[in-house]
Order: sequence, then structure tokens, then C-alpha cells
Amino acid sequence: MNVPKLLPLNSSIFDSSMEYQIKHTKTFRYQASSDNNRLEKVLYVLHGYGQLIEFFIRKFRNVPKNLLIVAPEGMHRFYLDGTSGRVGASWMTKEARETDIKDTISYLNKVDQEVSTRYAIKKRFLLGFSQGGATAARWEQLGSVNFDGVILWACIFPPDLAIANTNKLNSNHFFVIGNQDEYFSKSAQQELSNYYSGQGYQIVSYHGTHDIVNETLTEILRQMDSNL
Repeated sequence: MNVPKLLPLNSSIFDSSMEYQIKHTKTFRYQASSDNNRLEKVLYVLHGYGQLIEFFIRKFRNVPKNLLIVAPEGMHRFYLDGTSGRVGASWMTKEARETDIKDTISYLNKVDQEVSTRYAIKKRFLLGFSQGGATAARWEQLGSVNFDGVILWACIFPPDLAIANTNKLNSNHFFVIGNQDEYFSKSAQQELSNYYSGQGYQIVSYHGTHDIVNETLTEILRQMDSNL
């Protein structure tokens, strides 16, 4: 009689398992603030962790009407609390992050291509809030879009991404943070501001918490226009 050979207790039939990747079409979504196809300036706004575009885009309802707001949504949606109720979206996690970064950049490039066919876009601006700030920084450097201005709002610059030659940064690069931001201590706020300033970003601080402040944003947009 043949007796099956037993595996050692510390062994597993999955010790030599392999991981593969497969490309498959996925549908993403974004919202635009207007259907006026004569608009020539667009501000892409990338939301923070756990936000959805239908709510995030409302934070920009007071910007000048000649500016198109386009809000792409993060690739990964999930329940914010347990297995039901409110839903949020995320740009990436630490799992398979390199693949997610590549997929996200490709997706955002496609958004700009589509927006450019629907509207008469001549100027492109980019804002990344909180988690979306790291995605915005990556899109600017790794994507195919040339932006006329970039706003990184209350975020850490992705440590895996070296800031481009500061001589190539135009004057329309801003870092923004509130003096009561609950996610960053006073010392962390100062450290971030010093870092971005050293890399050629203009630093803007406002009185407030971790959120988009319309008065501050409007002033930055005015400066951006005057710098062009």
C-alpha cells in the first residue's frame, strides 16, 4: 500500500506560490462643474482619503465661473464604517502601490485627454488635497500633462518621488496649510512649509482646519492668473 508522504510541520504547499498580474478594463468616473464647452481654463481637483467627488467638487462652487472644475475620483471605493453606510474613495494603499500608481497616472492622463476634446482648454491647473496631494505630485511629474500651476494642499510630498529640478518649477507652485490643521502639529506644519519652500513652492497659511478654504483658494487662483 502506498502511504502519502507527509509534509514537515513547518512546510506549506504554498511556499512556492507565484503572483501574476493581469490587465483588464475598469470604469472610472469624474465630475465637471459645467457643460460650457467654451471654457478655456480647467482646475483638476484630487480629493482626500475617504471622500467622494459628488461632495468634494462642491467645495469649489465659489471659484470664478470662467474656470472649469474637474474632479476625478480615486480608483478604490470602500465603506467608511464597517460593511454598509457611507462610502468613500482612496487613491492607493501600501499594497501593490507601484501598480496602482501607474494605473492612476494612466487614468488621469485619459481624463485630461477626454476633457480636452469636450472643452476648449488652453490652461491647466492642478490641486491635490490631503491624500490627493501625493497623487497630484505624481501626476505632475510622471504624467503627460503640462500644468500651468499646481497647488498641494495639506499634504506630505511623496517620499518616493524626487522633486524635479527646482529651476524648472514655475512661480505657480503653491503649498497650502491651515494653522489649525488637526492632522499636523505646529512643528509638523513648520517642517512641511520649510521643505516645500526649499523646493521652490510658495507657502500659503490660513486660519483654519484640514479643509478647502474658498477665500484662500480664490486668492491663489488670482495670483496664478497674474503670473501667466
